[in-house]
Amino acid sequence: MTSRYFRPIARTDHARPSGALCLAGGWCWFDTVEVLHRDAPSYLMPAADLPEDIREHLTAPRAPMAGIGFDAPRIMGILNVTPDSFSDGGQHFDPAVAIAHASAMADQGAAMIDVGGESTRPGAPAVEIEDEIARTQPVIAAIRSEIATPISIDTRKAPVARAARGAGADLINDVAGLTFDPDLAPYAVESGLPVCIMHAQGTPETMQRDPRYDNVVLDVYDWLAARIDALVALGIARAAIMTDPGIGFGKTQAHNLALLQNLSLFHGLGCPILLGASRKRFIGDLSQTPIAADRVPGSLAVALGGVAQGVQMLRVHDVAETRAALQLWQAATFGV
Repeated sequence: MTSRYFRPIARTDHARPSGALCLAGGWCWFDTVEVLHRDAPSYLMPAADLPEDIREHLTAPRAPMAGIGFDAPRIMGILNVTPDSFSDGGQHFDPAVAIAHASAMADQGAAMIDVGGESTRPGAPAVEIEDEIARTQPVIAAIRSEIATPISIDTRKAPVARAARGAGADLINDVAGLTFDPDLAPYAVESGLPVCIMHAQGTPETMQRDPRYDNVVLDVYDWLAARIDALVALGIARAAIMTDPGIGFGKTQAHNLALLQNLSLFHGLGCPILLGASRKRFIGDLSQTPIAADRVPGSLAVALGGVAQGVQMLRVHDVAETRAALQLWQAATFGV
């Protein structure tokens, strides 16, 4: 656990001071950081005064992952081949429908297709390994035979990841941060697949039962930092790790909003950041949209807020709408 945390104040204004630093080699810049403590008030500090190791993590361009560069915001399209996902459960359970949807998302601008065969909505039961493989492996193989778009397998289980890799998957996306199955991290090393590690408090069955933190932002940061250190020690390069603060996974609305306000802190981990907030319940609560499919406007607002803090990957249900929002945001911000 660190004693000081450095949150870059991310900016995109075209009037950029000459001494400003580039955030993670991307489209944001910063010349000021907020220094956070667990037991003292925060304060602002010139970026020029950053410790060298922190400066390097905050500014170094993120290496491409699964062939995807991070010099601009990228979209990960969600493909749930499950009967019970919170937003689109059952819609893409038929393999033919799933494949058509994956192709459509690729055409709409998805840089990666995220295939999941186990719902991780609050209260969702675990799925047997054989069932999860039967849902995901044929779909991944069929997608790979038709389109070149990179594919991630959304799983907590090594046998599922192994089957997905054999079918053509390019990345392991684990909501448990490679802690659920002790064989998954060694398999990631063996296969050479990059990974996305997400923070969650509890399991899908239990995570929304009164989640508590001492300081949600710093607790999540420390957990991700510890997981990165453990995976690097195991043999996974830091450049092959993406991080996800886990919006909605063992978090209240207040926790989610605190994380969204402080997303730029997570650049200090030295890895690309994935934001997965699409259609989630807190958006429905804040925008009075109880039906998940009606939460597209709120989802776009949250996504653009993340991009304004330098988030490199947006995991979304609505690829075309997100791409259009990004295009307009980029035009209004940068004039291109």
